[in-house]
Amino acid sequence: MSAARRADEPLSAIFARLIATTGPISLQHYMGEANARYYAARDPLGGAGDFVTAPEISQMFGELIGLWLADMWLRAGRPAHVRYVELGPGRGTLARDALRAAGRAGLTPEVHLVEASAALRAVQKAALPQAQWHHDLASVPDDAPVLLVANEFLDALPVRQIVKAQDGWRERMVGHEDGRFVPVIGARPMDAAVPEAWRDAEPGTLIETCPGAAAAMSEVAGRLARHGGAALFIDYGHAEFRTGSTFQAVRAHSKVDPFVAPGEADLTALVDFATMADVAQAHGARWLGTTPQGEWLRALGIEARAAALAAHAPHQAAAVAAAKERLVSPDEMGALFKVMGLAAPDWPDGAGF
Repeated sequence: MSAARRADEPLSAIFARLIATTGPISLQHYMGEANARYYAARDPLGGAGDFVTAPEISQMFGELIGLWLADMWLRAGRPAHVRYVELGPGRGTLARDALRAAGRAGLTPEVHLVEASAALRAVQKAALPQAQWHHDLASVPDDAPVLLVANEFLDALPVRQIVKAQDGWRERMVGHEDGRFVPVIGARPMDAAVPEAWRDAEPGTLIETCPGAAAAMSEVAGRLARHGGAALFIDYGHAEFRTGSTFQAVRAHSKVDPFVAPGEADLTALVDFATMADVAQAHGARWLGTTPQGEWLRALGIEARAAALAAHAPHQAAAVAAAKERLVSPDEMGALFKVMGLAAPDWPDGAGF
């Protein structure tokens, strides 16, 4: 039985016992089990939760995504059978707003949501009763164009870290010492897993990879190549490859120690969009670009949409303006968050890239 399913026992106790028996576990194992436990039984979103995502800040976010998808669909010739697929749809807020906006342009796709959390599925069903649910993308039918969205999905997938030690590359592991979980260096050589260009890096250099993100990206790209469609991946991350650890934890809207109370905080890492773009192109998709969220939303007309909402409800004008700034300002989400667009080889370019 996996640690994530043994919800009656604290995950910290399970990990401590496992490490005492078999030795340190990989950071990838630690993060994967911790997030599986974390998401299984809670709705982590909102003021009473641990973090707030862009769709919960303002309807403008989802609406502009819906209009982007509708524009791609229209210029691709309005294929009759098309699916809206969302990976990690949270409370269903983004999908609800996006589909409402897309519907005004005539786009009414089948709705498929990929969600493993029973707690979040219950919330999503109230917002999107017409949807079909899946535990993973593999069970979504693969016989029609797909319009796919993944907002803050990739960052929660477990990362693998490899560190250059004095005697070669080693995997970063998690040990348990004096009652605490601590990062330690593994004993097994990992030089073969390091890109050639980094083999001779200085000791202390750390490379972070995300096998789960690469697998998801290859699956999405393959679907686009086979049947057409477009995809948006939106997350906090970097557009160029860089070294160093980005492993972190958030609880009650504050950063906390990721090695304390596994399963009780949201563990994340910044998305390496440069590698994701390479993976997507290697599997047949066309990379439209990766751009800061603020620039993308401005290009899609968030200023005009905010003005329209304020005019319709003047008493909400200040709140609308504050939400817009939170989404687009470089000091808020506008620069750290990136938007990456993908399309099938024969589909059009996307607005904002």
